[in-house]
Parts: sequence; C-alpha cells; structure tokens
Amino acid sequence: TPDEAVRIAEKIGYPVVLKVLSPQITHKTDVGGVALNLNDEVEVRRAFERIVESAKEKRPDAEILGVTVQRMVRARDGIELILGAKKDPTFGAVIMVGTGGTAAEVFRDRALGLPPLNERLAYRMLESLRSWRLLRGYRGRPGVNLERLIEILMRFSYLVADFPEIKELDVNPLLAMPNEVIALDARVILDRQVLEHPVRPYSHLVIRPYPEGYERNITLKDGTKVLLRPIRPEDEPLWHEMLAVSSRESIRQRFRYIFKETTHKMAIPYCFIDYDREMAIVGIVEEEGRKRMIGVGRMVANPDLDTVEYAVFVADPWQNRGLGGALTDYCLEIAQKWGIKKVRAETTPDNFRMIAIFRDRGFKIKTYPEDGVVLAEKDLGG
Repeated sequence: TPDEAVRIAEKIGYPVVLKVLSPQITHKTDVGGVALNLNDEVEVRRAFERIVESAKEKRPDAEILGVTVQRMVRARDGIELILGAKKDPTFGAVIMVGTGGTAAEVFRDRALGLPPLNERLAYRMLESLRSWRLLRGYRGRPGVNLERLIEILMRFSYLVADFPEIKELDVNPLLAMPNEVIALDARVILDRQVLEHPVRPYSHLVIRPYPEGYERNITLKDGTKVLLRPIRPEDEPLWHEMLAVSSRESIRQRFRYIFKETTHKMAIPYCFIDYDREMAIVGIVEEEGRKRMIGVGRMVANPDLDTVEYAVFVADPWQNRGLGGALTDYCLEIAQKWGIKKVRAETTPDNFRMIAIFRDRGFKIKTYPEDGVVLAEKDLGG
C-alpha cells in the first residue's frame, strides 16, 4: 500500500526507488513500472499511484501485488551489466554475462559459460566482452572492482549449480563500480516439474562440479588416518605412484592384464571422471609430508542409472589393514544415495581377500573356473 511504501522508504532513507511487483511482469520499465530518485513522502505516494495505474493499463492480465521499495544507488562511474542463467535442453544450465540495463538487448554484448565457474573461467568471460576495456578503466574513467565482480560470477554459478529448480535467473542491471558491485533488479523462473519431481544433484549440468560432500575421514584398524574422497584430475601423479608400488599380481587381479608402466592415456578414464555416472573414491594418507594414494574404489553406472559395476584396488603396502572393506562400504553407501538397485563386481578366483569382502557384505558369489572369473552381485533394493 502507499502507507507501507512510505514507511519502508523512511526506514531505508531517501532517495528511494519504487518498482512494480507482479509475477507476470518481468520487464518493469515496459509498463512504466519504475520510479527513480524519490526524495520524500509526497513523491513516493504519487509514484505508487502512477506505477500501479500504468501497470494495470498496460497489462490488464497481470496481478499487481503492489511495489517494492529500494534505496537509490547513484554511481557516476558505474557500468550496468546483466548476469543471467537459463536451462538449455542440450547444454543444461548456461551462464551469461554482458552489457546490461534497458539497452541489454540492443547491444548484445554477451559471453556464455557453463557452471560451475572458477576464477579463470569467470575472468575469461568478462575479458571476451566488447565492454572489457570499460571494465578495466578507459580514458581516465576508473575501472570497476574486478575482483568482486569475478567473485559474484562464481557465486552466481554455484547458486545455479546447486539448485536445479532454477529454470531462468536474471540480474539486470548488475551495477559494477570501482568500490562495489550491486544487484539492482532480478527475476527468477522456477522449474515446476523439478519442484514436483526432484532430480539427482547436478543432473542439470554438463560439467559436474567436484562433489565436496563426499569427503570423509576414517581410521584403519592399525590406527592409520585416511581421507576418503572423490578422485580429482590432478591426482594422476598419485595414481601412477600407487600402481608403481604394487605387485604384478595385484595389478593383474584388478585390471585383468599385466603392464610394465602406466601412461597418461591409461590414466585418463580412471582419473578424469564426470561424477555423474562414474565415481571413484580414493584413500589418501600423508607420509613424510607428502600425500599418497593408497587405494581406490570405483563405480560406473549403466545408462538407466540403476546398476553399477564396482571394482576396488589397494596398493600392496596397504593391504590387510581394512582399507578395501572401508572403500567398499563407502561406495555402497554412495550407491544407495544415488538410488542404485544393484551392484556388480568381477574379479579373479585367486583374489581371496576381495571375494571375502564381497561375501561378508552379502554379495551373491558365482564362480566360473573355465573363464577364470568370479562374479559378485548385491541387491540394494533401490
């Protein structure tokens, strides 16, 4: 109401801005739904009546809930940007940044990226804009706070990555200034289908973020403290070192063949995974100030995401300490969280330790001596 608008304006402090509030109106200026630089009660009341009347006239179909009241931001050296996100049927969630304000669709100075963004990716998006020189500072005009702007791009991308319920999200204008960056207006459209039928985390992304939530500290039966966490691409050197200290017999039992040395090409499918259909949990310890990978449990799901193939490997110096069982228990826990119905594993008849781990955890064991294969299967019930 006008009285509420005045009360809020006086609490915020003049000057203020009024904007029409309606679920059906996203482009407020198109319906005369914005009033700037209001300095007192009289101006607020007049602007309230003018905004509501104009919005009803131009959008008779819209439900007018009233107005929002915001403080007026003056920025002589500010640059208006737009920061948005939208779900694409092919690429999933996509992030966009570019020249903003009412002229955003005229200039079409935009850059696209896939969430989640890191600092380097956010910087490259800004650097690709035609307005980049303005952001850096041009002909005596000061540049904007790039460090803060990059942080906002990253946080915005994390928001989009963490909430698949977001169908569209626009911050326009996003006012970038030498000292700060302020969101002046925003709109969000929710995906009702996802609200009613929740999806798996990050299934709306092409690039899955590293799943920090899967890190866990455990203690082996000999007292050794081990960090269990998803594998990272930068773990490749540790993966090579783990296999280098393992016996030919252990490598044969895990990989079904013998190799003299590992290569980058061999490491790619094991160290570079998508965290969606694949998960590899590694055991990490510290020895003499260096991190070492001592074991890994790996799951690969089928296209229907109801069955996973599981394998586990423990480096020879760390066998018989309970690590294989700990990795298997944790991977089974993750599989249940994924909604997996069945876990399958394959090993050799002479891999007695692994067969014992499977049997102790309720796997059904079938041995095929003629093929030199033991198949283990466990029903998780979905």
